[in-house]
Amino acid sequence: MYLRYSFRIEPTPRQRIALARTFGCARVVYNDALTLRKDAWKADRSKISAGELARRVITEGKRTPQRAWLAEVSVDALQSSLRDLDAAYKNFFDSLSGKRRGRPIGLPTYKKRSDSRQAVRFSRNGFRLRNNGRLNLAKIGDVRVRWSRPLPSAPSSVTVIMDASGRYFAVFVVQAEPTSLEPKNTEVGIDLGLSTYAVLSDGKTIDNPRFLRRAERKLRKAQQNLSRKAKGSANRAKARIRLARAHARVADARKDWCHQTASRLLRENQAVYLEDLAVSGLARTRLAKSVHDAAWGMFRRVLEEKAARHGRHVGAVSRWLPSSQTCSVCWVVDGKKPLRVRTWTCGGCGTVHDRDLNASRVILAAGQAERLNAPGGPVSPGVEIPHQARPVERGTHPKPEPGTTGRQAGSLP
Repeated sequence: MYLRYSFRIEPTPRQRIALARTFGCARVVYNDALTLRKDAWKADRSKISAGELARRVITEGKRTPQRAWLAEVSVDALQSSLRDLDAAYKNFFDSLSGKRRGRPIGLPTYKKRSDSRQAVRFSRNGFRLRNNGRLNLAKIGDVRVRWSRPLPSAPSSVTVIMDASGRYFAVFVVQAEPTSLEPKNTEVGIDLGLSTYAVLSDGKTIDNPRFLRRAERKLRKAQQNLSRKAKGSANRAKARIRLARAHARVADARKDWCHQTASRLLRENQAVYLEDLAVSGLARTRLAKSVHDAAWGMFRRVLEEKAARHGRHVGAVSRWLPSSQTCSVCWVVDGKKPLRVRTWTCGGCGTVHDRDLNASRVILAAGQAERLNAPGGPVSPGVEIPHQARPVERGTHPKPEPGTTGRQAGSLP
């Protein structure tokens, strides 16, 4: 599998100027290529090939007075910018045809000079790692890297990123083998919330760290300080950097917490089940700030990535599962309950339930049932499967063989 390793880098003032020049040239090449492709499509519905696009935008562009400064940066970075444009168009058409899962993706748009995040990618021909630990970038020089851990293999590419706070990162793409954790006999269901971040089916709870709420006072002061500065002044630029750094500290703390919590859950359990929440819909309610601060989507994504790498299982049950209405003892659906009801008594068996703990146990049972009854899995627990189900067997009615009728000889009517 391919993994990304991110490290802070510390370019010198001269290297920062060279990186800014590279960011700008890559952005111009991307925008010029996008203009050519749009014009060709409007003219005769034609598509310009990648080689022709590189020749017209990069090779011939360097010979013109308007684009002569493209020769000052690495051509590898410019070609990577064109590959990014091809990938953007491919993602759009795959999303349009249904090949790409997830939310719809729009057409590529022009990159702006004022974007808070700048990035450029170098392939194998544009960088190398020195023996002294420095990262050599083409036409930029040897850049100091803050190595926090060794790379598992030789990187295939590196992306240099400058974020809104002025920090520089080098993101390496490496190939690594999956490492399996020690097998466990425990599985857990998780009910995510806001007052308590997670309630586990074994009775444990995870408190909500509320990183944004705790930093709101500092963020408000930094935002007020920025709004009082004159537009275009040097003091406003400094205030913008201070505000961006305050937001970066919140984002970094949230990301680090998600990784540590997900790693702990996967080390202690063989399988983790949670609810497929509609985060985008909840983020449009009056709880939007708290929902964004909780970062349920990031937490689930980190869980799934770590599970795939370490041989664990993460399952998501349907968001329409009435986990807060179903009794985890007798499985009677007791009806809807307002959020202020935190404990309730089952009308079928009389068990007194904690709302969140009962929901996590229902999620655990539903996740285990879906995993056992998945395509190719056993129909019921404890039933051995003699062979893997073929794709044709997954439908309600298998397709008949050519030249035969739909009903096999000796089959029931």
